[in-house]
Amino acid sequence: MNAQRRKYVAPIIVTIFIALYYSVAAMIFYDYNDLPFVAKMVLFVVPSIIIIVMMVVVLLERFKEIKKGEDNDLSKY
Repeated sequence: MNAQRRKYVAPIIVTIFIALYYSVAAMIFYDYNDLPFVAKMVLFVVPSIIIIVMMVVVLLERFKEIKKGEDNDLSKY
């Protein structure tokens, strides 16, 4: 595996783990509580979906940074 491809591995793994974590948490809380359907959706499912979508957006931005050669984006600050 070349050096350029290695830079993509960590962000992908982190995104997958966070997406799995929030998916499982949403399913557990959805099944566990005796709340009405709408409350379950608003409290558990919708926030999890938003977090997962935002993680994918951040992942795509990181891909753009890596492609431009900005390995360490903290160097800007």
